Amino acid sequence: MNVARILAVTALAVAPSLVQADDRAELSVPLSVEVAAAPAEIWALIGDFQDLGWHPAVFSTDGDGGNDSGATRLLTLMKEGGPTIAEELTAYDGAAMSYSYIITEVAPEVLPVDAYSATIAVSAAGNGARIDWQGSFKRAMAEGVTDEAATGAITGVYQAGLDALVAGFGQ
Repeated sequence: MNVARILAVTALAVAPSLVQADDRAELSVPLSVEVAAAPAEIWALIGDFQDLGWHPAVFSTDGDGGNDSGATRLLTLMKEGGPTIAEELTAYDGAAMSYSYIITEVAPEVLPVDAYSATIAVSAAGNGARIDWQGSFKRAMAEGVTDEAATGAITGVYQAGLDALVAGFGQ
């Protein structure tokens, strides 16, 4: 057996032990709130992927691509020059008042998550509107990050946004 063949066989035998399994749990946060406004009024405020200015943690939103699938946005948090989150729109349905997106880049100290995807949707509820914000993700692979920390961070983001909508429109 030649040396190249021995090395190839050895590499194939050893390779599986070098691959580290991703044993992180798939986590989910579903939150919703009802507000005293027509669904169309809420959608007019939150339905533009390029404008997350209604969220109190977002200082600015810069983006490209409008509401077309593949559009991108860069959220700057808290203040000019603050931490950022890069996102991509994966689905948009203006008639159904819903869009889905993923995070493409975020530092774990900003938001301790990986493999994040979310959907925000508005629907009629009684005499007002219901806003549903649901995300799925894994905890970031950073030292000290736990499932609880990742879930708590996403819950905090969603709750702050939904609380701002309640403050603006009432319940």
